Amino acid sequence: MSLLQPAASDPRYTKRSAVFVPPGAGKHIWAAGDTYTLKVGAEETNGSLTLLEATVPPGGGPDPHVHNDHDEAFYLISGELEFLNGDEWVKAGAGGFFFVPRGTRHRFINRGYHAARMIFFFTPGGIEELMVASSTPASPGVTPSVEEVAMPPLIPELMERFGTEQLPDLGTS
Repeated sequence: MSLLQPAASDPRYTKRSAVFVPPGAGKHIWAAGDTYTLKVGAEETNGSLTLLEATVPPGGGPDPHVHNDHDEAFYLISGELEFLNGDEWVKAGAGGFFFVPRGTRHRFINRGYHAARMIFFFTPGGIEELMVASSTPASPGVTPSVEEVAMPPLIPELMERFGTEQLPDLGTS
C-alpha cells in the first residue's frame, strides 16, 4: 500500500470548516430556573444541530412539553435528574443518556439537593431561536435571582414555527 501525498488543492486536506467553542464560551441564558450555554446552533452547523450545556439547580427544569419537529437528547455529566417520558418517570445519574424522539411529551426536573450538569442537543438545529427568545441573558458564574429566572411568556409564533407545544403537568411523579 502506498501513501500518496495530497495535492495542495485537495479539499479533503485543506478545507477548514470545523467549529471549535472554547470552555466557557457561548451564549449564556437563564430559563425555567436553569442556566444554559448555547455552544452551537443552526448558524454554526449548517442547520444540523443545536447543542447546549446546562446547569439545573434543585427544583429546576422546564414544564412538560413536546417538540413535533425536533429530536432531543440529554447526557448527564453530574448530579441526578428525573426525566418524564410520556407518562413515566425515569431517574438518571451521571453518565446517563436520555433520547426523546419528536412528538414525545417530556420534561426534566432536579429533585435532588445539588445542581446537575448536562449536555443536550436538538436535531435539526434552529430551535435555539425559541430558547433564546424565551429566556433572560445570563451572567456566567452568577446565581440568578428568582425574578431573573422566571420564564418569560412563551412566544406563540415561535412555538408554532418550531413545532413546540407546552403541555399540562398531570401530576405524574
